[in-house]
Amino acid sequence: MKYYFLIVVMTTTISFYGQSNTQLYEIIDAVSAQSIEKDIQTLADFGTRNTFSDTISETRGIGAARRWIKQEFETISKNCNNCLDVFYQKDFVTKEGNDRVPHDAWVVNVVAVQRGTKYPNRYVIMSGDIDSRASNTMDFTIDAPGANDNASGMAGTMEAARVLTNYKFESSIVYVGLSGEEQGLFGGAGLANYAKENNWDIIGVLNNDMIGNIKGVDGVIDNRTFRIFSEPVPPTETERQRKMRRFFGGEVDGISRQLARYIHKTTRTYMPEMNPMMVYRLDRFGRGGHHRPFNDLGYAGVRIMEAHENYNQQHQDIREENGIKYGDVIEHVNFDYAKKLTAVNAINLASLASAPPAPDKVAIGGIVQPSAKFKWDKVDGATGYKIYWRDTTSPTWDHSKYVGNVSEYTLDGIVIDNYFFGIASVGENGYESVVAFPNAVFRD
Repeated sequence: MKYYFLIVVMTTTISFYGQSNTQLYEIIDAVSAQSIEKDIQTLADFGTRNTFSDTISETRGIGAARRWIKQEFETISKNCNNCLDVFYQKDFVTKEGNDRVPHDAWVVNVVAVQRGTKYPNRYVIMSGDIDSRASNTMDFTIDAPGANDNASGMAGTMEAARVLTNYKFESSIVYVGLSGEEQGLFGGAGLANYAKENNWDIIGVLNNDMIGNIKGVDGVIDNRTFRIFSEPVPPTETERQRKMRRFFGGEVDGISRQLARYIHKTTRTYMPEMNPMMVYRLDRFGRGGHHRPFNDLGYAGVRIMEAHENYNQQHQDIREENGIKYGDVIEHVNFDYAKKLTAVNAINLASLASAPPAPDKVAIGGIVQPSAKFKWDKVDGATGYKIYWRDTTSPTWDHSKYVGNVSEYTLDGIVIDNYFFGIASVGENGYESVVAFPNAVFRD
């Protein structure tokens, strides 16, 4: 006689504790390379989007570009029953004291906010840059189509808005086109100050600057690797925090670095064909991006971009010399690659906006003991918590244990001296917060 056993597995267990969530696969599939191509072409067709270019023309210059972006966000909003709050945020910059400002002007950002259902004052931000430049950033009349730098990031941000507005999230998502990047990060500084003045609780900033090139000036062709730049610790840390790091560690565990690890993990889980490359630096060597003004005010922020740049196609007048074609034209953009990096952003925005807040206070103990001990403050919306740890030389959180809805726990047999640790909140839907690194020590 044969016996047959029927094993029933509840489908909800698949999504619990951050293992898998089918909604994220739907989001990946919904991102359209054709839509991104169309938007990049439109942006490039404005001729130049130099921050100080024409603001009156309907067909050329920064004014026409930002009005079109605003109209596109408003159309997206109409399609989701007015789910976006679309507005301009602007600041006046002057020539005095700014050697990359040819004349006084308004630096105008285009902002679209998708309000969260539970935490409307918690924000995760995806940004692209509206502006472009040629060889001389002071020349605001010459053609500067800026197809990859940075129509690609702006188009990706708009496409993420089209896809994610089909869903509701607990926290708010901000899609923004920033201006003035090429002249000194003016747009990012303006929005960061606006966020501070309005008491925004920012989960993280995903700054997308050049997400469409796969052929590097070094000869490498790669359509899967991308870089995540993040600084090690916030520039706003106190002297006491700096001294604590010397004895307890955390030199590479600031809030921006944890955001980078979150993006790395989410991408490897849901898009295993991609190769996220964490770079332990604020930005490219000696350079800066629009996440930096947010970092300067103590917010978590990273830069997401292509892995292999072509400097002949950045910040260059359109021309041909010695058989080399210069200029940032649309022919050099790979739309399928831009689609992939847009999907990377979209699933991370969705994950972060679906998760409960990270624990605000995490204390660690277990000094000269055979076990690591933890205490943390519970957060609203969390139904459990997950302890992460890794070797001190590892860039990623390699070990974890879900410990349930408790506020303290002991990892028996794990010696505190040999690892770094962190705590993530887990929601009922299985989404996890960014890992919170311990910020206090206790003895018992």
